[in-house]
Amino acid sequence: MEYLHTMVRVTDLEVSLDFYCNKLGLREIRRVDNEKGRFTLVFLAAPGDESRARETRAPMVELTYNWDPEIYTGGRNFGHLAYRVDDIYATCAALMAAGVTINRPPRDGYMAFIRSPDNISIELLQKGEALAPQEPWLSMPNTGVW
Repeated sequence: MEYLHTMVRVTDLEVSLDFYCNKLGLREIRRVDNEKGRFTLVFLAAPGDESRARETRAPMVELTYNWDPEIYTGGRNFGHLAYRVDDIYATCAALMAAGVTINRPPRDGYMAFIRSPDNISIELLQKGEALAPQEPWLSMPNTGVW
């Protein structure tokens, strides 16, 4: 068995691509527009996984955009996506500067949670050992749910 991808349904493809690519830093690997099925699939990989993803050896996120409007509920029921980052504090600071809410700040220097525009929880984990706890993260409260 080999893990291939996680599919996330999105309601606005451009807003979602802005979040996942421009803010979170994922890279678009391929796109499929299916006229008959009236949907678009966009496969995204983490920056370090781009070459492996093109060879279908790295897990990816598949954004599924149905052309006919639908209302999706239960984003939290989905669980979450998880990404390892080189510096949890720098990553969270850059996301905040881009207007992303840090729902669960990295108070422990290791883990944070954010949400996509479609309320998909995304866990960010520090690569290697936890960083030393520091402000403003140490005293920052949770915001909303994660």
